[in-house]
Amino acid sequence: MAEEELTFTENMDLTLPERNLSNLAIRFPELLPSRHFMDLSRWPIFCILNTELLSTVRKIFVFGNSGNEAIFITDRDDVFAFGSNCSNCLGLGDSHSSFEPRKIDSLCQKKVIDISFGSGPHVVALTQAGEVYSWGHNGYCQLGNGSSSPGFIPGLVTTNVINRKVVKIACGSHHTMALLSDGEVYAWGQNNCGQVGTGSSTNQPSPRKIIATIGTRFAVAIACGQTSSMALLDNGEVYGWGYNGNGQLGIGNNVNQPNPCRVVALQSIIITQIVCGYAHTLALSDEGSIYSWGANSYGQLGTGNKANAVVPAKVTSQSESRFVEIAASHYSHISASMCQNGKVYMWGQCRGQSLTSPWMTRFSSTDDVFAAFSTPQVSWRIYSVDLIKGSRVADAVAAAFDNPETSDIKFVVDGKDIHVHKTILKMRCEHFRSMFQSCWDEGSKESIEITQYSYPVYKAFLKYLYTDDVDLSPDEAIGLLDLSNSYCEELLKMKCESLIRQSISVDNVAMLYAAAIKFGAQTLEDFCFRFSLNHMTAVTQSEAFNKLDESVVKEFIYKASLAGAFRN
Repeated sequence: MAEEELTFTENMDLTLPERNLSNLAIRFPELLPSRHFMDLSRWPIFCILNTELLSTVRKIFVFGNSGNEAIFITDRDDVFAFGSNCSNCLGLGDSHSSFEPRKIDSLCQKKVIDISFGSGPHVVALTQAGEVYSWGHNGYCQLGNGSSSPGFIPGLVTTNVINRKVVKIACGSHHTMALLSDGEVYAWGQNNCGQVGTGSSTNQPSPRKIIATIGTRFAVAIACGQTSSMALLDNGEVYGWGYNGNGQLGIGNNVNQPNPCRVVALQSIIITQIVCGYAHTLALSDEGSIYSWGANSYGQLGTGNKANAVVPAKVTSQSESRFVEIAASHYSHISASMCQNGKVYMWGQCRGQSLTSPWMTRFSSTDDVFAAFSTPQVSWRIYSVDLIKGSRVADAVAAAFDNPETSDIKFVVDGKDIHVHKTILKMRCEHFRSMFQSCWDEGSKESIEITQYSYPVYKAFLKYLYTDDVDLSPDEAIGLLDLSNSYCEELLKMKCESLIRQSISVDNVAMLYAAAIKFGAQTLEDFCFRFSLNHMTAVTQSEAFNKLDESVVKEFIYKASLAGAFRN
């Protein structure tokens, strides 16, 4: 049956007659304001677990041809698997399916930080120490153990990567890639279309460094389509190789490539993230725009039509906020993204329907899009679980923030009250520990007025002490960075830097660069400097750059000259 194309518009009236509303609810329940789900209930396979076990789950990964296999990690770092066990992909040592979760003993207490799967099928796991484990189908040597024998339990991948730190893994249908901490890219497995990047079409039984074109360059990200591969370099350049029948390499033709080829059409655009669907590719720029290319039979490119694209095209969206994340899986034809304002969009093949342009959902993460609308319902990355609200002590502490009924002190900022608890502040912050345990005048007060910071900034700071989350817009985060520097809150400082990076543009990067220097935010300073190098002409002509102190300008020019910015 042919896919039905949806023609929703952003201002669609959802207050429709009951009959139409019911039809919409059946097809797209998450678009309706009355629908609310517990986090894990979006994944059907997790509905069979008991509540006690669910309460221990911290990370999950769902895979399989029907979304019927899953691996999860508990709060004790135990790793469990359950489901259909196709080709031994549960890693339990046998080929028996199991609705009862069983431990993958060889991965327990290994601090698994990433999992990837190939639709072949095979599974690869990455530990915090940088070790790679693989298991499952191995007919094309995709496990990287030098043989084509199946793996019943996770086996350590050793050739060329042992005693080296792998930081990212990715799987195509029958091939695997690994990114090392030194920026080198290794690949192995099926190579019929050149997806391993060795310059030939011979299968590769063990990890082999990709030398051609990117061999001496520093890669920062990798991604796999079904039979294609992509790499993102530290300067924002994108390279692709392997199958190109749908234009998924973005190089302007449909010819397979056995070696990495640069996506030249992105030459003037700095890319910061790249992901692959079944036969399409998405790229996110440092200015928050999304570019797509490849297969488009379901509208997965988000260009408003169903025509394939052999070169990158900008994704059309009515969102006024910049995009900060993109998502896709080589298992499906769906695409998703998140904006800086937290809005999540989806397009492509959505539960048997075709959305040709980004559609705003009520989800809070791109992971939820894949749980509810992907076919099959599989993860696009390992998913950290938010527990049900109120189920932990931490939730009770968070709920106590700004509660006048339980607080024993309040801060007054810009004439507004913020109700907090001395005990929590003392436990969480050295500044308040000194304030309330010494001879400070504030130690005996029930109300303290704050004049150095704005109400949104100080409230965000106090809320952070209760929740570990920063609830503040990127535009206001500079004030919080100032506060975190003054209060010596290094973790908060890092969170602020990360938040601020989401809003960097040609117009404000000079101001943010100066602020980073002032507040000792080295990571943010480096990021702003690299961004400025990539947009040198526009940045140096901006109003913010003209307002910089002379000493900052001189230091910037000196650093830029060392980086080769002024070479002919």
